[in-house]
Amino acid sequence: MHRITPSSPDGPILRDIDSLAKEIGLGPGDYEPYGRLKAKLVHGLADKLADRPLAKYIGVTAINPTPLGEGKTVTAIGLAMALSQLGHTTIGTLREPSLAPVFGIKGGGAGGGNCTLEPQFDINLHFTGDMHAVTSATNLLASIIDNHMARRKLPEINPKTITWKRALDLCDKGLAHIISGLDQPPQAPLRETGFDLTAASEVMAILALANDPRDLRLRLGRIVVGMTFDRQPVTVEQLGCAGAMAALLVDALRPNLVQSCEATPFLVHSGPFGNIAHGNSSIIADQIALRLADYVVTESGFGADCGAEKFFDIKCRTSGLQPDAEVLVCTARALKLQSGQFDVHPGKPLPPALLEENLDALHAGAVNLRAHLDIIQQYHLPTVVAINAFPDDSERELEEIQKIALEQGASAAVITRAFSEGGEGSLALAEAVVQAAAQPNQFQYLYPLEMPIAEKIETIATRIYGAGSVEFEPLARRRMQEYEQLGYGDLPICIAKTQYSLSHDPHLLGRPSGFTFPVRDLRLSAGAGFLYALSGEIRTMPGLPSEPAALRIDIDDTGKIIGLH
Repeated sequence: MHRITPSSPDGPILRDIDSLAKEIGLGPGDYEPYGRLKAKLVHGLADKLADRPLAKYIGVTAINPTPLGEGKTVTAIGLAMALSQLGHTTIGTLREPSLAPVFGIKGGGAGGGNCTLEPQFDINLHFTGDMHAVTSATNLLASIIDNHMARRKLPEINPKTITWKRALDLCDKGLAHIISGLDQPPQAPLRETGFDLTAASEVMAILALANDPRDLRLRLGRIVVGMTFDRQPVTVEQLGCAGAMAALLVDALRPNLVQSCEATPFLVHSGPFGNIAHGNSSIIADQIALRLADYVVTESGFGADCGAEKFFDIKCRTSGLQPDAEVLVCTARALKLQSGQFDVHPGKPLPPALLEENLDALHAGAVNLRAHLDIIQQYHLPTVVAINAFPDDSERELEEIQKIALEQGASAAVITRAFSEGGEGSLALAEAVVQAAAQPNQFQYLYPLEMPIAEKIETIATRIYGAGSVEFEPLARRRMQEYEQLGYGDLPICIAKTQYSLSHDPHLLGRPSGFTFPVRDLRLSAGAGFLYALSGEIRTMPGLPSEPAALRIDIDDTGKIIGLH
């Protein structure tokens, strides 16, 4: 296939959506086109394909990143394209980008260079409207709650117990904490509330974990928004708006079919973040892809301590699907950063010294790579380390990373150049993944669901993060006891923490150990089906950096978007 360079005026060579769908075995009644290059799949497709064999299921994760990211999405796209070049029918399943990072620090979430999803501007911005649907459903429920209290309807909600917040798909720190009810009648008192990012909302988590419209409707009805004055949970079903929320979301539940710049099919669907949510694309997209392909490549948010742990212990547990191999992405610059010898701040350029050859810093930071390999090995999966090479990287550093990864038990360690070379730059990675996925594995979860809540959190903190102990603040302890008494103690755990460190503290780099891991709050996501613990200074509605990516984005005189990458 002729590969187009980023500077080519012709752009990528793409197939129309009908041709792409036909290639993976979909008929005209299996999808609904959204223009020439996008489509939504129909409901019931997973059941229709249920008698087909399952593909090999490949996860892609990473070490703790720099603020600019380490090319995990690029690597996942490049791997899928390379597997296709090797003759394997391959489908990638990725999350939908959020406008928060698009206009914030990281920029677009549809890859880059010669490894992009197309049409990338559509995907990065409004796409097919799924983010809008999630935001609208979340805010509909918030308005129903306020109306319910103002009109003194039963069950009567104690306003001090309301945990439901409104949502916005943009970073806006000024909305993180607000006072609601200034224009409400006296019976609806003022109360503190706020906004979460849409990607951090429970509705987004539900969209990613629901199997079908019926499951979506049931999960929405199970959402707990607060407590009565006698401490009984109040659900969305009791408020009567689960059906309206489902109506807003029913089309958003249908996965979106697009393609890479080399015409490899991708299902891009749902978008929970990996640090403040469960960080994985939808179960329904994976279920469909696994029945249509030989290999399915999916990506988890941030590092193995964030999205991958939740992929294994939440997503796979919910779906019943088991991965065949894991790809761990790392870069020389991220490992050197983990040495603690460099001063890096989100929203600012990386220091030039970080990009220079420094084997001492590389070896000092390599403990982070070893830690992430150990995390994946606890799930008994073969792991291929993908070393994402940047143009100015030292060959000696790349070779040292290979040695370190193999010494730590990686099945293979491969240098990849997907950004500059597309699928061709990932062929060695694809070959290593094929070999790793052919190995038998004894995949297992990290903890049993019947384990008490505190022990589940302690298991994640000690075995995944390296903590010596966990400290629960009074609010977290009080809610933990209450949730166990109400019968929610057997849910899996989703921990919100920084992505920049294995710990809760972004300044604890490398492989910290023996630290005390603080849990300041514990929230119930009964609809999604997990308990949500917050640690450190992580926020579900962050602010913008000093130089937002939004300041680079514009349109030219023809209406073409520029500066979005």
